[in-house]
Amino acid sequence: MASAFRGEYHQIIHMENLRKDWSEIKSNDSWSIFKIMAEFVEAYDKMAKAGPCISIFGSARTKSEHHYYTQTVELAEKIARAGYGVITGGGPGIMEAGNKGAKQGGGTSVGLNIDLPFEQFHNQYIDRDHFLEFDYFFVRKVIFVKYAQAFVIMPGGFGTLDELFEAITLIQTRKIARRPIVLFGSAFWQGLFDWVKHVQLAEGYISESDLELFKITDSTDEALQFIEDFFSSHALSPNF
Repeated sequence: MASAFRGEYHQIIHMENLRKDWSEIKSNDSWSIFKIMAEFVEAYDKMAKAGPCISIFGSARTKSEHHYYTQTVELAEKIARAGYGVITGGGPGIMEAGNKGAKQGGGTSVGLNIDLPFEQFHNQYIDRDHFLEFDYFFVRKVIFVKYAQAFVIMPGGFGTLDELFEAITLIQTRKIARRPIVLFGSAFWQGLFDWVKHVQLAEGYISESDLELFKITDSTDEALQFIEDFFSSHALSPNF
């Protein structure tokens, strides 16, 4: 009898603690809205002064001696000399290469850094007045897209693929205007998009026109020309 009572008592206490924890979670969620809003407000304020930019995505793990790093520097410098700023994730690897090239080309160098427990620290080539730190990935992704006139996707991991398909999906569903998407490195990208063509397209999950949303290239000159050709007949403007 006493044992049954103690068991029931502990169950009641456990349920009260669960309710308390859930209540505290809801309270914390309410306050986090203000932090999310603050990240948006600061980013909108700083990015409004950056001018037309091109977002460069790619791996944080790419070493400075790798040819993808040096090609990113070269392409970002050409982008800057053509009059565009460069937006990267602000970290090492391809992101550092993009910011370095923007600096060398005399252009605006934007870094949208994310607070992570590993791998991510901001690089030295970001303009001081165009450095932003984020806690929330989704806020950061909005800023990547909103102010980008084009997207350059270098080889990378899951995060890079996420950023690529986010951009493609937003354009495909017309949530943002059409923008040039450059996939740099045919050895890296061609196999994936052969699968897209031979499986997704063949089975009717995408349309033939969706394959026209991007260009795969190994040439920095060709990448920039693809972007320039697009804007010879389209206006520069922020997305949404």
